[in-house]
Amino acid sequence: MTQTHINIAMLAHVDAGKTTLSEALLYKSGSIRKAGRVDNKDAFLDTNEMERNRGITIFSKQAVFSYGGCEFTLLDTPGHVDFSAEMERTLQVLDYAVLIISGADGVQGHTRTLWRLLARYDIPTFIFVNKMDQLGTDHEKLLDQIKDTLSSACVDFSKNEDGTYQDKDFYENVAVCNEKVLEAYLEGGSIEDESVREMIQKRELFPCFFGSALKMEGIEELLFALSEYTKMPEYQEKFGATVFKITRDAQGSRLTHLKVTGGVLKARNLLSGHKQNKAEDIWEEKVNQIRIYSGEKYETKDEVQVGDTEPDLEGVIGTTLYYKGFSFSAHLRYSLGGDVFNEALYTKVENISEDNLKYNQDKRALYDRWEKPGQHARFKGISLTETTQMSSRLIS
Repeated sequence: MTQTHINIAMLAHVDAGKTTLSEALLYKSGSIRKAGRVDNKDAFLDTNEMERNRGITIFSKQAVFSYGGCEFTLLDTPGHVDFSAEMERTLQVLDYAVLIISGADGVQGHTRTLWRLLARYDIPTFIFVNKMDQLGTDHEKLLDQIKDTLSSACVDFSKNEDGTYQDKDFYENVAVCNEKVLEAYLEGGSIEDESVREMIQKRELFPCFFGSALKMEGIEELLFALSEYTKMPEYQEKFGATVFKITRDAQGSRLTHLKVTGGVLKARNLLSGHKQNKAEDIWEEKVNQIRIYSGEKYETKDEVQVGDTEPDLEGVIGTTLYYKGFSFSAHLRYSLGGDVFNEALYTKVENISEDNLKYNQDKRALYDRWEKPGQHARFKGISLTETTQMSSRLIS
């Protein structure tokens, strides 16, 4: 039997506890033995030295975990607005997202930006209100703010110790999100789990959970919902894949991170396509190795396929002609060459030399325009933090 595999990402305004929640999910699912902490500089997914020193996520990272018969590839993304592009490029390969809101701060400015991005990419979304252990947090007021600010279809899925829903009108609040489900509920007095899955997948319903990632509160409730109320997308039989990121490993080997969207990808396969914006220029190249990454570590595979028990996000070695946004079979939500960065907030970077702005496949500094060396440059976002020098300017 094919195991369900879901790609999810953690998205949040900076300091909402996104990486802490990722650690908690990995720990509670048994993927890691100890939950790391950002302030202790031992988070499983903050593998870069600069991330640990700064205490923020700069690069998107992935990890693999299983729960309730489902396998998940989790992507932890930057919350800092300066690295919005690094977050946004992951959206094209997601099946679901978890939007984290700080219970101490409520819905913030960047939270709204993320919400608009999730709507643009049509990504089903779960909401987790974190830091509910802090003094002054109010469950009902936060839920009302979420409904007023984001969507009236945000419904509290929190349960009591006896398994009943805290919201006494839970079923009514779920049913009103879909006319057919409402009719069935009024006739039969119940709602099928499959109907809930479909509403979530169609973005008609947004489950909300409350807890504290640091104190492991509400984590198992969220894990259960992710395994119970998610559906694996339908994929084509013919091979297809979407490239969403390009990096290099410690030895300098070029890694092409992609999501398989159809068929089977095998090591030593010959892949072909055309160069960016040059349909007449055909290339052919061999896949040297397939890696399944989880944090810093990885395992190699001879093949991966959609719906297999292995993750469908890989680092593929040996591909030098692919670019971010490249799709082997046009199985792509948005092209990174177009309007993809509109919601990412503009960042001003001062005193960046012309050499820093050279556009190439490795560094991919995507900029809107620049005036003269030494003057301000307006960026739509930095897709990968190119150098310590540039990232230091962005963070400081």
